[in-house]
Amino acid sequence: MRTFVRGAFAAFAMGAAAASAHAADLPSVKAPPPPPPVIEPFHPFQVRLKVGSVIPTDGTSTFYDRGIVNPVVGAVFGNPQIGPLSGLSLGYGSVLNGASTSISTSVIPMLDVAYYLTKNWAIEAICCVSPHHVQGAGTLFGASVAKTWVFPPSLMLQYHFTNFGAFQPYLGVGVNFTTFWGTRAGNNSFWLPFMPGTPLAGLVPGATTNLYSASISPSWGVVGQAGADYMFNDRWGVNLDVKYIMMEPNAHAWGTAFVPGPVGALVNPVYVPVNVAVRINPIVVSAGLTYRFGADWGVPKILPF
Repeated sequence: MRTFVRGAFAAFAMGAAAASAHAADLPSVKAPPPPPPVIEPFHPFQVRLKVGSVIPTDGTSTFYDRGIVNPVVGAVFGNPQIGPLSGLSLGYGSVLNGASTSISTSVIPMLDVAYYLTKNWAIEAICCVSPHHVQGAGTLFGASVAKTWVFPPSLMLQYHFTNFGAFQPYLGVGVNFTTFWGTRAGNNSFWLPFMPGTPLAGLVPGATTNLYSASISPSWGVVGQAGADYMFNDRWGVNLDVKYIMMEPNAHAWGTAFVPGPVGALVNPVYVPVNVAVRINPIVVSAGLTYRFGADWGVPKILPF
């Protein structure tokens, strides 16, 4: 019996050793390598199509006498500039009696084009055209001063934050050049009161006035910007953007004033050229689509033949 047990144990030991040797001869199975990290391609070009609202934060103006003239007074005194005698100002370079303006808001399509120097730094050009109506305020209430088209291209330097995943906010600063075209005076009649203390103010309360011509000079200003893109993938996303533009152009306007009663019969018409310092300073709020491209530009292609 003892001999049988010893033989069985020896056979078991030899079998185990043989199995171990066989296992050592088998090739080892390694775990699969981890997948490579997903790196989104860097697209240096970007286009945004948006709808924006141009909202003047000020819109007020100051009207300065540019030499109010009257042929009758000029013939009598030898100087056509009648200054305080007009009742409208205190002389050349002075302010017209409480004259100001308000400017309408406009909703427009917008186009932004950008080039990314790196994933964080970009240069963006912004373009749009917006119509605006300049209406009288203060003593010019009821006047349609001018209607104009505004073309305010801006060039921005932006920094984009890329450590928030699909949400990519940015800040920008730049310069704006605004030009105005298609400007035309409202050409409607309105009542303009005379300044207290002027000679005509004691005789008649004011004059019926009409602005028949207007022009607005271009302006330069600084632009501040804040916005964000939310990217659905490496190409497509949506955008929300807010800009503040320093926009304070100068304008020229020409008008005629007709004084009522016997006094007016002697002096009408009074010609009223003015300089207008306009403060627009709009906020531009816009939203739309973002599209980025150009990562595959310059990459060799395998021809199909």
